[in-house]
Amino acid sequence: MSKAKVLLAEDDTNLAFVIKDNLQDADFEVVHCTDGEAAWQQFQKKDIDICLLDINMPIRDGFSLAKKIRQQSDVVPILFITAKSLEEDRIKGFLTGADDYITKPFSMQELLLRMEVFLRRTKKLQSDAAEEFTLGQLKFVYHDLKITSAEGSTTLTQKEADLLKFFALHPNKILKREEVLLNVWGKDDYFLGRSMDVFITKVRKHLKADPAIALETIHGVGFRLVVG
Repeated sequence: MSKAKVLLAEDDTNLAFVIKDNLQDADFEVVHCTDGEAAWQQFQKKDIDICLLDINMPIRDGFSLAKKIRQQSDVVPILFITAKSLEEDRIKGFLTGADDYITKPFSMQELLLRMEVFLRRTKKLQSDAAEEFTLGQLKFVYHDLKITSAEGSTTLTQKEADLLKFFALHPNKILKREEVLLNVWGKDDYFLGRSMDVFITKVRKHLKADPAIALETIHGVGFRLVVG
């Protein structure tokens, strides 16, 4: 079995050496870049399995790099490694497409565990058979990231599709906020919760083609996908 390939974008050479050394010991192949633009070039050339990005980098910062990566792939996990722990930076990180956030200083064991969670999920995503859902007059094909209505089809991002799939598996059932976060994002976290609210709004827009479908917010509890 081939080694998982990690794109490590980190301009602190000492920290990068420690991370790279530990990842190689854990049987990862590491592509290290010291600036965001070089990392973007490498992402396009190599078959990257997971990205570890610093935020403050020369030429192209981590936010901008994550956005570029997300435009090309909705599946590859992105983890920010950063000294920044301000709420607005964390939220901005999630909105640019990051899957998780790890703040310096951190233990290598914690980083490796978090990476494994996302790599397992990616593997499952890729091995899942196409799943199709009929939601009122809409057809949702999870594998193709598409919703089709009489007006045509709309393409979703991977995270939007993950979220809609979880609701589609439990139609007309009240799902708690923490339940949605754990199943779609992997953990219940305040910052992820803020990110989830943005994605809920996006999914609602995709469902507007059928007025009989509603993704309700149950205040203080969670959500319910109402399908007639």
